[in-house]
Amino acid sequence: MKNLFNPFRRRFIRKASLGAAASLALPGIVSAAYAETKAGKITLAKDDVILFQGDSITDAGRKHDEANPNSSSALGGGYAFMAGSELLYKHADKNLKVYNKGISGNKVYQLAERWEADCLALKPNVLSVMIGVNDFWHTLTNNYTGTVDVYRKDLDALLGATKKALPGIKLVIGEPFAVKGIKAVDDKWYPTFDAYRRAAKELAAAHGAAFIPYQTVFDKAGQAAPGVYWTYDGVHPSLAGSQLMAHAWLAAVK
Repeated sequence: MKNLFNPFRRRFIRKASLGAAASLALPGIVSAAYAETKAGKITLAKDDVILFQGDSITDAGRKHDEANPNSSSALGGGYAFMAGSELLYKHADKNLKVYNKGISGNKVYQLAERWEADCLALKPNVLSVMIGVNDFWHTLTNNYTGTVDVYRKDLDALLGATKKALPGIKLVIGEPFAVKGIKAVDDKWYPTFDAYRRAAKELAAAHGAAFIPYQTVFDKAGQAAPGVYWTYDGVHPSLAGSQLMAHAWLAAVK
């Protein structure tokens, strides 16, 4: 019996070790992406109001008529919910309030149209903006005529107006990303889409915002599992992709 058991035990231990190694790889993916981009970080304070803004990636099926902070239905089922949950768990002593006001399909100008009610009225101390995919994608699919210059100008104006209205606000800018070769994302995206990514990074630096290098994060994650594991259409994250985004977002917080 002893000789029969030992090979099985060795195989079991080896499989368990490999699983542990794989689980340790993801934090390394995020930290490596940050090391490459040298992105800044923000510091949370007691009573901070944290607002996630953006398009469908942020919206993630949230209940739009739920106005209360820290509500699972109001935070949706994506990275904002996952990151917000972790913040509330880790910082129970800080009395944080977390909102998600992302709306599917939005471009920057549509954020601006609802900014008074969906941002300024909430008086956030931390504002996370993840926007830009639709500003490009809809030029291919929805007859939108905006350009990267329009995107840059609109986002620059929105961030500037926000800082003026809410002095001292801590900004987090998520990089627009796409995973090539999966459904919606093909050769037509490039090289134009890369200019939107650069614009977001440059505006983050110009406005003193923390920057989340999502493209690099997803590129590196592709070394651990195929792109379709992380995003089902090249743009919208899967469950695993949402968790990956949440980890990357949390890495922007000291």
